Amino acid sequence: MARKFLYVIAFLIALVLAGAVVYRIWGNDLIRWTFVPDRPFEPQKKVAENAYDRPGMWLARPGRAGNPALWVPEGYKPRAAPGGAAIFFIHPTSYISDDHWNAPLDNQEANDRAALFLRGQASAFNQAGEIWAPRYRQATFGSFLTDAADAQRALNLAYGDIQAAFAAFLRQIGPDRPIILAGHSQGALHLSHLLKDKVSGTPLARRVIAAYVVGWPVSRSNDLAAMGLPECTRADQRGCILSWSTFGEPADPSLVIDTYDKTIGFDGKPRRGSKLVCTNPLTGTADAAAPASANVGTLFPAQDLGSARIEAGRVPARCADRGFLLIGDGPDVGPYVLPGKNYHVYDYSLFWANVRADVARRLAAR
Repeated sequence: MARKFLYVIAFLIALVLAGAVVYRIWGNDLIRWTFVPDRPFEPQKKVAENAYDRPGMWLARPGRAGNPALWVPEGYKPRAAPGGAAIFFIHPTSYISDDHWNAPLDNQEANDRAALFLRGQASAFNQAGEIWAPRYRQATFGSFLTDAADAQRALNLAYGDIQAAFAAFLRQIGPDRPIILAGHSQGALHLSHLLKDKVSGTPLARRVIAAYVVGWPVSRSNDLAAMGLPECTRADQRGCILSWSTFGEPADPSLVIDTYDKTIGFDGKPRRGSKLVCTNPLTGTADAAAPASANVGTLFPAQDLGSARIEAGRVPARCADRGFLLIGDGPDVGPYVLPGKNYHVYDYSLFWANVRADVARRLAAR
């Protein structure tokens, strides 16, 4: 079920990578031919129980030289002193090769691309505390474009790494630190399962300040109860889930909805017709609307994506329809806006400064 929705997300991003014009001419067959591995899944051992005790297994962690999650735009600074919250961030898919079903941990291109995601996404959390972002044998893009059993095996392998990394994260931060969980796209998929399998119903849930399950659908009626935390309905609420998927207007989320409605929720029932959790990141509340003046900072990336400037007051947001976040015409943030005016790639960067303020507010609340 998760794989089917990931098909849509990966398919949309693949349009960007392959070129929308090319897609319109040749369609899905070309996308699959380009990205789906033509070799069998390669069974691999689980990572060793202590694998993530090694600093080299992390793209970001305290003390790491050149930590990409410590990037900030002009006018901002990361936390200078140790401490604060411990932030576990799961990056989205950065491996697009068809050489393997899962990314090798030492694949330089995938790791460089993941570091780019950390600069634009995880950096929003770097004032709140110390960010831990694991390398993991992520499923390649092509595994989301097929119903082959090997694709599910790839996702299972990736999630196994995330579980091992999370266990090591908990061992290394100690028993008392407040925790923030966050991810995007494939990373948010794994986070939703992590909440269900490792947080829900455990003492650990009391330490979670917030979980940012961004760029991934969370059904109010089918998923929330199993994930163990309620959705955030107040701006200063702790121990809750935030989730949004961003579209410009007029929005056409039909590709997402059509596939989502065929999936089964965590409760074992069809998600068809269910409403999504929609947190407005400008207000930190559910099903809200806010004008552009409430946006205290959008990241506008440079052409090479190596840096970004921040501008306030440019992007409004309102929750509408089934639970998508709509932003009006949408700003020009680069060439990666997807068909249907889907701003999936920019789910964090459109509201970067507001996410930063949101986590600080929740961490300070009592």
